[in-house]
Amino acid sequence: MAGRVQPLLAGVVTALVGFASSFTVVLAGLRAAGASDAQAASGLLALCVACGLAAAWLGWRHRIPMSVAWSTPGAALLVATGPPPGGWPVAVGAFLVSGALIVAAGLFPPLSRAVAAIPKPVAGAMLAGVLLPLCTAPVHALVELPLVAGPVVVAWLLLHRFARRWAVPGALVVAVAAIALTAPQAGLTGAALVPSVTLTMPAWNASALVGLALPLFLVTMAAQNVPGMAVLVGYGYRPPFGAALRATGLASLLAAPAGGHAVNLAAITAALAASPDAHPDPDRRWVASVTAGLGLALLGLGAGAATALVAVAPPILIEAVAGLALLGALATALASAVADPATREAAVVTFVVTASGVTLIGVGGAFWGLVAGCLMLLLFHRRSPPTVPPADGPGPSDHSSGGRSATPTARRTRPSATEPIRSAGT
Repeated sequence: MAGRVQPLLAGVVTALVGFASSFTVVLAGLRAAGASDAQAASGLLALCVACGLAAAWLGWRHRIPMSVAWSTPGAALLVATGPPPGGWPVAVGAFLVSGALIVAAGLFPPLSRAVAAIPKPVAGAMLAGVLLPLCTAPVHALVELPLVAGPVVVAWLLLHRFARRWAVPGALVVAVAAIALTAPQAGLTGAALVPSVTLTMPAWNASALVGLALPLFLVTMAAQNVPGMAVLVGYGYRPPFGAALRATGLASLLAAPAGGHAVNLAAITAALAASPDAHPDPDRRWVASVTAGLGLALLGLGAGAATALVAVAPPILIEAVAGLALLGALATALASAVADPATREAAVVTFVVTASGVTLIGVGGAFWGLVAGCLMLLLFHRRSPPTVPPADGPGPSDHSSGGRSATPTARRTRPSATEPIRSAGT
């Protein structure tokens, strides 16, 4: 009995942590893109249901714990970009294009390989620039609302030290209590606590396709789908990347008319369902991901109440909670951006341009940051000439390994074809 209950409990925890940790980021992003409160609640509901169905299908079909989530960095991108020219209908059109690109990446492997070929420092710097404005919100909140934001930050710090998994949900609970004590009660009167699906007729223009749809696709792929696959591989699975992209891309297309911006493989909460804590038997952990998906779909019923609460709260407080949720992602992105000294300057240029929030010919800073970083690499990155070791002695690389050739060591670090990696299948 305990073996059957364990993955179910792990799935419930995954759904709760995933929802509570970042729904404020989603609502902030949708509202920044021009959505009304009803449209934002509809978008959150659509994302929950789409993520839940995709996770349930992938887990059941392939018997692998493939957790699915909304694109949290994508929502941060919406905050950084702001409303596109043409407003909310154009944003919905960009969501549809981004979802179609994800499906295309699943159908045509060269496209997904092209995204993976974007230099890692540049991709990390672009993501860091997108996340920075939200991650500074806790500092502004402490200055503007010290009595309200102070307990939220303290709760996050304490839980981050002793129960890191629950740090953001705990901070959210404290924020909800602070809102209940300080917000006018009349603000919730007449609020639609039960969400309803609000469909929007999409529209398109060139600036939104380049400045929103393409960066949303790139951020979702580079910051969510690729790391999500890496987490599963790290736990010994070999998930079907193409099938995952097709399923999450289709879920994004279905959620977009109702306001959902992007669906993808989970990267932050993926380990909760794929680790041994979910079940000692790796072949039974898929139950946790299916349970998490169904739980997230049910949590979508609270989208109306969540949106109503956010509507009466001070905007800086909601952004502060969202910023706390993204600090870990910002740290990872910055570390990836500056790890290699040879590409560090290009990464810094990407970060500065993206974080500046500039808009040129209707296209936002994320796209221009990517362009600037890639141009820096093309213009200034020089390849080191190959070093030919002398015939009568070891080359420079041999000294660092005690006189032994580095080639056999490099071969040993590659995964062997006989390693026990579980394949996807029914």
